[in-house]
Amino acid sequence: MAETEQDNPAALGKIVAKAWRDPAFKAKLLADPQAALKDAGVAVPAGVTVKVVENSAGLFHLVLPPKPTGQLSDEALDKVAAGRWSAKASQTTWTG
Repeated sequence: MAETEQDNPAALGKIVAKAWRDPAFKAKLLADPQAALKDAGVAVPAGVTVKVVENSAGLFHLVLPPKPTGQLSDEALDKVAAGRWSAKASQTTWTG
């Protein structure tokens, strides 16, 4: 996805909500993310691959974002990656 969309929690939240409401959209999103996102009005730039995975009660995916470019101090890296996460059997929560 374009950087503005992948960093936009509201846009991503709409995609997640649609997948929760619409089993056919969810199936398409898992099978063919580019087509499903295009149908939902989300542009995926040429050359970008989107992989959609689903967390469950027994499976949690941790996504490592790309490392920031340039020189960052340890303190600056801590600020960029600030937040807490909690994985429970039935839910996963991230707070920043």
